[in-house]
Amino acid sequence: MSIQQAYNQWASSYDSDRNRTRDLDQQLMRELLQGQTYQSILELGCGTGKNTQFFSTLGAEVVALDFSAGMLAQARSKINAAHVHFQQADLTQAWPVASGHFDLVVTNLVLEHLADLDHFFAQASQAMSANGQLLVSELHPFRQYQGSQARFQGQDGIIQVPAFTHHISDFLLAAAKAGLQLRQLHEHWHNDDLNQPPRLLSLRWHK
Repeated sequence: MSIQQAYNQWASSYDSDRNRTRDLDQQLMRELLQGQTYQSILELGCGTGKNTQFFSTLGAEVVALDFSAGMLAQARSKINAAHVHFQQADLTQAWPVASGHFDLVVTNLVLEHLADLDHFFAQASQAMSANGQLLVSELHPFRQYQGSQARFQGQDGIIQVPAFTHHISDFLLAAAKAGLQLRQLHEHWHNDDLNQPPRLLSLRWHK
């Protein structure tokens, strides 16, 4: 099953499934961005809109991309704001957005599904305004080393969504190649697994 097919199938139950990684990511976005404001936000891999509603309170304009029609349908059913624009797009191709336009580019739990980080960071850098920033929240590679990856209960059993393991150095090198400067790097734990390796990795770059 392809990544796109998997997320189309997962869309109807994604928000209701027990998922500590999703919940921690949602909490993390509020901790990192609460009180900040932006003219234009680009959300990459918006999924069911789990963070889009919050981003809509921060930005005068929000453009939210996802390649799963099923996920986008869920997001559109929740959010009906004139300044939020959903669009289906494949992040492995050229992004259908204006260059130099966004002062915040943000992505959550997406990069594990992209093989080519160089393309992602080059496109992100191109989309960012002169003083823009890129915020990435991602499944920590330490978790991937232990076999963790996105999965859900399908009709015929557990479905594992295809994923790629990227080391922390992979993120740093690809971003540097795109001309981005690292400002923050944090590791995050869920309260239920404080004695385990960190669950999430967050990184923030500026141009």
